[in-house]
Amino acid sequence: MKHYTLKITELRRETADTLTVVFKQPALKKIKYQAGQYLTLILKINGRRYSRPYSFSSAPGVDSDLEITVKQVPGGIVSNHIADRLKTGDLVEVMEPMGSFVLNPDSITTDTHLVLWGAGSGITPLFSIIKEALHKNTGKKVTLVYGNRSLESVIFKDKIKALKTVYPNFTSWNSHTKLAISEVNPTVIEGRIDPAKVLSVMQAEGDLNHTLHYICGPVGLKESVKTALLALGVKSQSIQTEDFEIVRDPVAFENISTRMVTVIKDGVKHLVEVVKGKSILEAGLDAMLNLSYSCQTGNCLVCKAVLVQGEVKMIGPTNKPEELNADECLLCCSFPMVENVEVAVA
Repeated sequence: MKHYTLKITELRRETADTLTVVFKQPALKKIKYQAGQYLTLILKINGRRYSRPYSFSSAPGVDSDLEITVKQVPGGIVSNHIADRLKTGDLVEVMEPMGSFVLNPDSITTDTHLVLWGAGSGITPLFSIIKEALHKNTGKKVTLVYGNRSLESVIFKDKIKALKTVYPNFTSWNSHTKLAISEVNPTVIEGRIDPAKVLSVMQAEGDLNHTLHYICGPVGLKESVKTALLALGVKSQSIQTEDFEIVRDPVAFENISTRMVTVIKDGVKHLVEVVKGKSILEAGLDAMLNLSYSCQTGNCLVCKAVLVQGEVKMIGPTNKPEELNADECLLCCSFPMVENVEVAVA
């Protein structure tokens, strides 16, 4: 896994609780990435090392700098540190770009209608994809369906509006759950995103079989949009989602209890108490172990470890990633099933 040190050239406020961090591209070995991918920041806060992935809001070939957009979360250690403590000129360690939430040229034709669904900060990777698609004239049409609490909380509001004036094949639907004033605009819906309503208009305009959908937002949004699309005959392979959170079924923890786990790091054994409900990764980080990780959703494989002995249960990913060997697991979603579990990390 490659690491880089990047310099902050600008901190740009997008909304009251959202900030875009602009990094200068290295002069010699520029960082290559795809629209929709994410950059993992590594920050030391109060003596502890934190890793957090943030989606690119910039697009390669469109923006000369690297940009990520961060939403401050109440109680969020890293997001608030970024917003309140980082400043222009600071150097930040990052991991190489990762993520598979990207455009697949093989599935796009000149008749393809790209539809991007998002809510709140879920706009970040979608905005990157939109800019690249429009810049490269990808597909026939691009539509954004975007939900927010209010007009004031819309991230990239002015930039989205500017894109619509430049690219006639780009349209957007906006949904506001708390509209102070009802705007005279047929593409602004008061209330949460209603996939069925939006899709009924799209279906009237053209064939949904030529649509390709990208969804980034809360689990509820993803499930409601996917359900509506599948009901209308859109194939599952034409629907791609960005999973930045894991929803775990409490039933999956019935046979799991608090256990001691040995984590082997750099040849040294560390005995860690893994409290029921916490992953081995979370317990290791709480014990101040310097463990590598990024997405914490079982997708990036950065927290891969070898299961030396014992048995663990992976909760979160639907299927074990094909890239993992039979004796490997992902610490971010691994929970000890027996005593004397040992895992070894790089």
